[in-house]
Amino acid sequence: MEMSHQSGAEAESLLRPDQRNAVVMPGHRQGRWDGADEKAPFLRNEPVKLTPAWEGANLPNDTLNLKDIAMDLAPPKDKWNLIYLTLIIHGLGTLIGWNMFITATDYFKKYKLVNEPDLSTNFLTYVGWASQIPNLAFNWLNVFVKIGGSLTTRIVWSLTMEVLIFVVTIILAMVDSSQWQVTFFWLTIVTVFLLNTFNAIFQNSVYGMAARLPPSYTGAVVLGSNVCGTLVSLLALAARGFQNLRTSAIYYFIGGMFVLLICFDTFFALPLNRFYRYHDTLQQRTMHVNPALAATNAAASPGKSRTPYGTIFLQSAIQLYNVFITFFVSLSVFPAVMEAIQPSEPGFLGDIFVTITCYLTFNFMAMIGNVTASLWQFPGPRLLPVFTTARLVFIPFFLLCNYQVKGRQLPVLIKNDWVYWVASALLGWSSGHGSSLGMMYVTRNVAPENASTAGMIGAAVLVSGLVGGITAGRAAPLLVSLALPARA
Repeated sequence: MEMSHQSGAEAESLLRPDQRNAVVMPGHRQGRWDGADEKAPFLRNEPVKLTPAWEGANLPNDTLNLKDIAMDLAPPKDKWNLIYLTLIIHGLGTLIGWNMFITATDYFKKYKLVNEPDLSTNFLTYVGWASQIPNLAFNWLNVFVKIGGSLTTRIVWSLTMEVLIFVVTIILAMVDSSQWQVTFFWLTIVTVFLLNTFNAIFQNSVYGMAARLPPSYTGAVVLGSNVCGTLVSLLALAARGFQNLRTSAIYYFIGGMFVLLICFDTFFALPLNRFYRYHDTLQQRTMHVNPALAATNAAASPGKSRTPYGTIFLQSAIQLYNVFITFFVSLSVFPAVMEAIQPSEPGFLGDIFVTITCYLTFNFMAMIGNVTASLWQFPGPRLLPVFTTARLVFIPFFLLCNYQVKGRQLPVLIKNDWVYWVASALLGWSSGHGSSLGMMYVTRNVAPENASTAGMIGAAVLVSGLVGGITAGRAAPLLVSLALPARA
């Protein structure tokens, strides 16, 4: 301390008289060494300005951390593809409810509704409406109204409600409903409606979660949804190993609930993964910067802030038609018509005829169609309407198969089971291939800033095709039961 005072005195002796006074008389003149003006630059809370470019970027505070900079230069990898596999599982979860109910037809028709032939015959049509109407409403609402809210809240609550609905479904399978089959039917339809309402929220949220990651992870969700139908068909085959339809249905629906519980658990495990955490933080940084940028753009060109829905519809109309007609044709015959087709040759594939030729074949080939569309973009945008429109021939083809034998007036012209099976495979493949190409082409003719809206419109049109096809399938039993005019 003495050396410090001595050094200060020596430094003071070297100053001119006016400078020496500046030190001796503190607090009133500039240039003092111990004044607030000298200390201020070293006491500021904001980060040091390294270069004008650094500060001009207006980056969030966590970017100033050198560890984060290193991660940006070498981002973490998806070790063992855990996140990719997780999103495949969530893709399975988005369609598990729909596939579980349409595949368990024997349980509903031959066990629970055995004494109600009218309800039994039209069961799949009612299930289709109850499943897709909430999906239709949610998707069109999402086109015009941007639905917000916490991603975690939406996923957790939607999954929780879906699991509870599966619990109710399992309880209904356990109880004896033979004396109140009509009540059971409407309880089932209500549970299907509620299940798919919450599933629409879950599905939308899963795609929002995948959007935080590289594009291939959105493809993982699509892959999972395509695998779902095949997996449920295999699960239905495995459930046939039980003694009766009641026990089979109980374990069958428990399997579906188990998939949803896995989705629930893996969602909470996502923040523990460095790869997911990195991309989540990266998106938060982008959201930190983009609001100001979006506000600036909106202020600079207020006339362009509104979404040009009419222009988007006109520019993508042909591809929207392709998407609609593809799903319209598919749902007109699958599953309502195809599950009612019986083998022309007695004993062909036995009791698993419908499960194999209808559900497993269609779902597996639709999955293959999605893969071929990603590898081979043919036909192109101009010729795709020819491909999708030609699929209309499938509707009369399957009606001319051995469909609805009881009360049928229309003659059966397709009597070869192998021909029917091949047609089922072609229906599935063309559905997956054509729908994937249509969705790919939807955004080609629109401006880049409208691509997201065009994609949402495409998804809404897709669901519209599903509902339209389900409604058209309702007329199939009437068409084949009409008496042909007698020849003169």
